[in-house]
Amino acid sequence: MAKISLKLIEAFRKTVKKLKNNAPYQWGHMGACNCGNLAQELTQLTKAEIHQFAMQKSGDWNDQLIDYCPTSGYPMDLMISKMTEAGLTIDELKHLERLSDPKILQKIPFERREKMEKNRKEDVILYMETWADILENEWLSQNPVTLEEISNKNIPSKVLA
Repeated sequence: MAKISLKLIEAFRKTVKKLKNNAPYQWGHMGACNCGNLAQELTQLTKAEIHQFAMQKSGDWNDQLIDYCPTSGYPMDLMISKMTEAGLTIDELKHLERLSDPKILQKIPFERREKMEKNRKEDVILYMETWADILENEWLSQNPVTLEEISNKNIPSKVLA
């Protein structure tokens, strides 16, 4: 599982919120797909910038993740490095683009999980919400907090629920 941090959890939460509020989503667009939307939050690049970087190499996110080289100097590889520095693994990013991580899928009810599609916005939202919940629960198990600490720190909003 990802290296858990409040920054990563918050990036998932912000991405979900944007998608729910009609942020551009297009699975075939490198800057507006599953990974592209999360990359916007983690890198502060626009969907157009991400797409432009991606077009300098061939293939979709999965192909570029397979070919990823942190020392290549390609903008796309530098962007992927920022995502891994935020705590994600290459395999997790591959799974995100396909909505296929068994650890995340097992937390989604079977009836819903069986109908999920990698390129449906509602399914991406559910997958990312589920992943954020997993990360947040793990973070809380490692970092018990009091109400006073919650009010003084940047604790994910779900903690308050």
